[in-house]
Amino acid sequence: MPGTRITTEDELREIMGEPSGLAVDKVTDHIDEESARVLRASPFFLLATASPDGDCDVSPRGDPPGSVLVLDDHTLAFGDRKGNRRLDSFQNILTQPKVALLFLVPGMNETIRVNGTATILRDAPYADQLTVKGHRPEIVIEVRVDELYMHCAKAFVRSSLWKAESWPSRRELPTGGQLLRSASGTNGTSVADLDRILDEGTRTRQY
Repeated sequence: MPGTRITTEDELREIMGEPSGLAVDKVTDHIDEESARVLRASPFFLLATASPDGDCDVSPRGDPPGSVLVLDDHTLAFGDRKGNRRLDSFQNILTQPKVALLFLVPGMNETIRVNGTATILRDAPYADQLTVKGHRPEIVIEVRVDELYMHCAKAFVRSSLWKAESWPSRRELPTGGQLLRSASGTNGTSVADLDRILDEGTRTRQY
């Protein structure tokens, strides 16, 4: 028997209730001092974008801590690195610049969420500060902060994300080549060759 579809906020509220005052009040429209410390310490974040038609994209972004610049109380910036050249995030930003970012710091259970408006820049005056291993980014994404707030630790505690003893063995999981072959077939290329191509690309095209 199919479940009952929920179609209104009132139906959701009947089940979930109202948010606490703390959950409502934690949202701010600027980068406060303590949140800025987390942004600067974060080596990894997720960038979410959407097209005007509602097609969504989430892109992982990683660099050494300090590679997210806090330009002022309302603006942060980060450099673009070599990727697959699909430009999914960029195409969305060009037509629908509203973005969401989720910043993680290894070992820290709280995360910082930013909702804002993104701009793609070439030759940003601060691009030198985003140089990593001698590579200065040609393109910088600047985000004007509309909302910023902390996500509490519950998801990380429930998942034991940072507890190495809870991690599955790597042998229990597919390789990158196996994932590609399973999803797309990749024109008959062998799993071993796909793994080699992916490994070589990771080692030689980081920046």
